[in-house]
Amino acid sequence: MAHEAHKAIARNAVLIRSLPEEHVETILSRGVFRDSDRGETLFLQGEQCPGIHVVLEGWVKLYRIAPNGAEAVVGVFTKGESMGEPVALRQGTYPVSAEAATACTTVLIPGDALIQLIHRDPQVSISVLAATFNHLHSLVAQLEQLKAETGAQRVARFLLELCEEGGGNCRVTLPYDKVLIAGRLGMKPESLSRAFSRLKTVGVSIRRNHAEIADTERLRSVVETDPADAWNRS
Repeated sequence: MAHEAHKAIARNAVLIRSLPEEHVETILSRGVFRDSDRGETLFLQGEQCPGIHVVLEGWVKLYRIAPNGAEAVVGVFTKGESMGEPVALRQGTYPVSAEAATACTTVLIPGDALIQLIHRDPQVSISVLAATFNHLHSLVAQLEQLKAETGAQRVARFLLELCEEGGGNCRVTLPYDKVLIAGRLGMKPESLSRAFSRLKTVGVSIRRNHAEIADTERLRSVVETDPADAWNRS
């Protein structure tokens, strides 16, 4: 039953749902499902890439280690998101490492299975391009936020993404630890703490791994404020 539920989640991943329907079950039947504990390594930078990973439950972080030993968080992926399409199709090596940010479940779609399908049906390549474009769009959005938004705006946007649709008050669980949140948002942990403090003025309070948001629309106004004005006030 759990296996079928995981297949249903995988079907909603951008890569899988854009495949021609006749190929979906074929691809999923080749998938290798894996449960990982928090902190467990999924793969390491420089290792051969055997396929595409789809997150079914929990959170996975991608990171690189800089020459000075510092960890740079490249991205954090959750339910329904996939990783590694271009590398898998090139049958190359991972440019980043992946670690379970929380307990998680993933499925590995073998790259050779996709390559075989592309040779049989060129329409499959459109699905891979769609997933790759989705990643590119996400990276461009992250770059824009890093360049144009203050730390408080980035944190406000992050919290709003965790909220359910609709206005009013909201209580959300921070999905992973604050050090990783800071890295994901391009901040140092102390900068994240300052951003949380600034957001108290718009009704945000942090208690352990929960955020209480008094008014989501008020918080949204922080994100939508002109960046230059927000920067001048910070």
